Amino acid sequence: MIFLKIFCVAFLLLLSGDFVSTFCYHVPEHIFGRFHAVVHHSPNRSFIRYAISTKKPVALITGFFGAFPYLMFIPLFWIISPIGTILGLILAECHVEWRHVSLQKWETPTRIKQMCKILCITTPERHWEHHLNSRVAYGDIFTFYDKPAQAWFRVLLRWKKKWREKYS
Repeated sequence: MIFLKIFCVAFLLLLSGDFVSTFCYHVPEHIFGRFHAVVHHSPNRSFIRYAISTKKPVALITGFFGAFPYLMFIPLFWIISPIGTILGLILAECHVEWRHVSLQKWETPTRIKQMCKILCITTPERHWEHHLNSRVAYGDIFTFYDKPAQAWFRVLLRWKKKWREKYS
């Protein structure tokens, strides 16, 4: 029973963190932000290195907001299961590292790709689709956020265009 509780909390942290990250940070950052596309979609991807080299420490805020949607759930899930919360954060960070491996040096084994497809988990190959075309393959961890995120992207883009027309 305790293992189920740990697993459920870890899963809920990943699910809710990815939801908030996708719809409140990632998609809006592509529409309104300055640093996500410039830094994260570049070959370097380090907000710290970018902030130092360009003398723009404000870029660190964008990097922090990428992690915040997972961190904000710590108080809630910690009450239920501290171990599950820690496990969820570890899994989230491991997934960040895994999905950003260089595709020149890595190919996800076929069985793992199949398992990830069944479980709706983003593979490095799928994530790099997003790095090549920022209008597709949303959902950092879970692929089922992609279609609603694309719709949200179009809504925000229309709002941005209307706002520019009105205030230009």
